[in-house]
Amino acid sequence: MLRKRLIFGLIFNDGSFMQSRNFRLQRVGDVRWLEKNYKFRDIAFSLDELVVLDATKGTKNIDKFAAAVNRIVENVFIPVAAGGGIKSIEDAALLFRNGADKVIINSQLYTNPSLATDIINQYGSQSLVASVDYKVIDDKPVVHINDGTTAIPVALDEYLINLEKIGVGEIIFNSIDKDGTGFGYDVDNIEKYAGVVNVPFIIMGGAGNENHLMSGLSIDGVSAVATANLFNFIGNGLPSARQHMLENGANLAHWE
Repeated sequence: MLRKRLIFGLIFNDGSFMQSRNFRLQRVGDVRWLEKNYKFRDIAFSLDELVVLDATKGTKNIDKFAAAVNRIVENVFIPVAAGGGIKSIEDAALLFRNGADKVIINSQLYTNPSLATDIINQYGSQSLVASVDYKVIDDKPVVHINDGTTAIPVALDEYLINLEKIGVGEIIFNSIDKDGTGFGYDVDNIEKYAGVVNVPFIIMGGAGNENHLMSGLSIDGVSAVATANLFNFIGNGLPSARQHMLENGANLAHWE
């Protein structure tokens, strides 16, 4: 049986790292703050992967973001997926050159799906992660693009199936409503949609403690749980969460 994964997400915004709640951003600190408080070199063995997302509002600066990724990944020996603002194969190449093992695209999946095809053709399916943000409107989950500001007129299940047909390597399924709340994942919709596709399915949005992470991993079709909750998982929060999950039977890799 394939091991499941524990993933941590960092939200970048114009040079700073942020705490996000329902996609409203609150500044936490810059790279120096991150290095001082998180020391990713020390906690890398508590994680299976790191996700870095550029959530800068308006025009994103891919060069500035790539430089931040380069600094974050220095001496961090776990897979790193980075994205946000990728609009061309050259943007993707820039992130790969600066330490990303995978790139993440979101809005372009809808507005310019040929970009996904180009990335896959050049780097392989395993190199591309599709990020899907959704918000529940009138009891129905609706896909949103453009940093969560624009709803699109495509049913969520249809959208996910199309991503699989394009050939993406993984899907991040992210609840805008649950984002940053720390109240737990959107279990009802995860249970409904995780089995729609046959690619690795990563859930994000709402995890505030190790029990939320455990509950997410227990859902059929979920390959990985992710959290970007800086406040709840600062310090030894991530190592403690992984240890708790292993002690309670989570199918995670165990490193001595």
